[in-house]
Order: sequence, then C-alpha cells, then structure tokens
Amino acid sequence: MSQPWAFSDAENTSCFTQKQIVHDGLPVLLVAHDEDDGYWQFLDGSERLEATDGVMVTLGSMVERDPTLADLADLPLGWLAWREKVGGPWYRVPNEGAEVDDTIAAE
Repeated sequence: MSQPWAFSDAENTSCFTQKQIVHDGLPVLLVAHDEDDGYWQFLDGSERLEATDGVMVTLGSMVERDPTLADLADLPLGWLAWREKVGGPWYRVPNEGAEVDDTIAAE
C-alpha cells in the first residue's frame, strides 16, 4: 500500500533538479522551496551548479525517486532543507542568505 500524498502541491507540479540526480543517480542533499514563485528545487548540494545542469521534472517523480523527500512536504515557502547524506536528518533554515555549511557547523 502506498503512502498518501503529503504535499499540498499536486504530484504533477513542475520542479527543478539536476541532470546529475536524474541521470547519474546522485542523491538529493539540498532542497529549496522558493518564496517568490513556490517552486521546489532538489539539488545535490554541490557548490558548482551550471545552468546547463538544470532539468524540470514533476514533484511526484522526485518523491518516487526518493520517498524521504516527503518528509519535507511541510517546508515553508522561502526555506531550505539539507542533509549530509541519504538517511541523515534534514536540517531546515529560512533562506535569508544563510550559508548552509555555517548553519551545520552551529548545530
């Protein structure tokens, strides 16, 4: 039996991710829920992100790829969540220009 859909956005909602996640199987380690447009971004957490790395997918396909992303369904607009590794705890902060590495160090 599958889990009920946890997000307020529909499963077919477009979201942004990286080719490295979709095609190479890199894990999602950083998630942003954009305040200005409500878009979800699922990223590998690397410091170098090229515009050519971006791809649009559905929110449902991302949760199917990694069901632990459903733990972030309540991430408010304008917030970031990250983890150090798959299976690790998610940390959350408002996206006010905070440096993720500095916040992790303060934990």
